Amino acid sequence: MSLEIRAAHPTETLGVLETAALLRELTAGLIASNDFDDALERLVRTSQRAIPGVTWCGVTVLRAGAPAAVVASDPASRSLDDIEYGTDGPALTAIRTRDLVHVADLRRESRWPGWTRRARALGVRGVISAPVDVDDHVLGAINLYSREPGALGEQRQVTAMLLAEHAGLLLASVRDRARQHALSGELDQTLANGELVGQAIAVIMTERGCSAPEALQVLRRTSGALSIPLREVAERLVRSVARPRTS
Repeated sequence: MSLEIRAAHPTETLGVLETAALLRELTAGLIASNDFDDALERLVRTSQRAIPGVTWCGVTVLRAGAPAAVVASDPASRSLDDIEYGTDGPALTAIRTRDLVHVADLRRESRWPGWTRRARALGVRGVISAPVDVDDHVLGAINLYSREPGALGEQRQVTAMLLAEHAGLLLASVRDRARQHALSGELDQTLANGELVGQAIAVIMTERGCSAPEALQVLRRTSGALSIPLREVAERLVRSVARPRTS
């Protein structure tokens, strides 16, 4: 659709501007996050607040080798996204088929009887579930709910598809940063442990006039005799040397 056509249809132009604002806000919220679950919370809060006609929002995420992650904008609506409450529903259908699922009015829906009864009891009338591809190990769906039938029309479906695509890219970046952050932390800890043991070896070498291998053997024998980790033995030794002596 050209810009000229959009300008001739103010409602469509408004939808484009709304979607652009949503994606910009979502990017700003997730771009610096290193925590995947926190990113899901931000995704839900932003979507529920920024998309007109959406009363509740939820995300269902399936991660290989891990329990399903479920985040909802409202505690009462959490059961709509949680697979523990049922084996099927719009979210799992979207995840399984990799297609957007849209229900204009749940009073005329028959695909998921149990889920639909629960949703209608909560006041849900309209539903959109859009599949989210994060990476090879993480699949999910973002779920938009409305208490008004027909409120989630074609324009909201386009918004949901763009949101899901954008969210998938952002969440993939969050997972990458989280992995890098975890590896960095492990490396820092390894280096810190190695430096501490090195300091303890230097102390023993100075006090006993022995070689580095002999000093390391002293640390290992002490660790075994006391049944405490080598690092803790080294830490105690270095701390005792650093402690000011009383006259």
